[in-house]
Amino acid sequence: MPTRVPKPDDFAHLEPSLKISLVFPEVPETTTSILILLHGLGDSEASFAAFAKNINLPGVLSISVRGISPLPPALLGLPDTDVAGPTQHFHWGDDLTLSTTTGDLDPDPGFSTAEELVLGRLVRDTLVGTCGWETNDILLFGFGQGGSLALGLSSRLRTSEKVVDVTEGERTTGIAFKGAVSIGGQLPFSMIPTLTMRDKARTPVLVCHGRNSESLDNDAIEVLNKEFVDVREVKWRKPDDGMPKNREEMLPIMQFFAERLRAW
Repeated sequence: MPTRVPKPDDFAHLEPSLKISLVFPEVPETTTSILILLHGLGDSEASFAAFAKNINLPGVLSISVRGISPLPPALLGLPDTDVAGPTQHFHWGDDLTLSTTTGDLDPDPGFSTAEELVLGRLVRDTLVGTCGWETNDILLFGFGQGGSLALGLSSRLRTSEKVVDVTEGERTTGIAFKGAVSIGGQLPFSMIPTLTMRDKARTPVLVCHGRNSESLDNDAIEVLNKEFVDVREVKWRKPDDGMPKNREEMLPIMQFFAERLRAW
């Protein structure tokens, strides 16, 4: 199928299960790659659509996706006045469960519904099936729980059926994304295939975190290196895993994007 630039109407069938915000290049016809953005716990697609506009990657259609379920404002410590308005806080998990060790929300609540909607309906059915793109054309960017989902989808994709494109010198497609960035999100164990003799995932990944990160500690990085062929780690000087706030923190992400956009 010939590749074509997606149109807003192509995504209409996703609602109400999946809400997205599209950010096209200044000239939509110049689109050569796609970036899917997955926000953090308690956020929405609006802030990451603004982020996509700010980084303004050339030739990239950005798709900011809203979490699949609303998050009660009380869990975020928000005032009661926030409860009365429209829901602005979402999450990606199958459920809201508390960790038995910390009492905090479980970082791996299961992501099967998000996988079905984002990987199944958005990527495979719409971008690949309807518009003719390949997974190799698609970048993922996620923060916190959204970063975990980005890594998890990249892990799950390795179990997809392999397609050999003979026009590209026997290139295998459909088993890897162009790249994935996770800020402060670890790979969920629930999204690691259970096959004993599984291949490593071929999506190149970049993980960024603060020097005192609890989510991306040495054990989490070891798991990533065990499950992925290409893992790059950036440890910021700041202690926390917050979104990048300056050029120094953003530079390795932009360099990764630039490298991956040149690839394939």
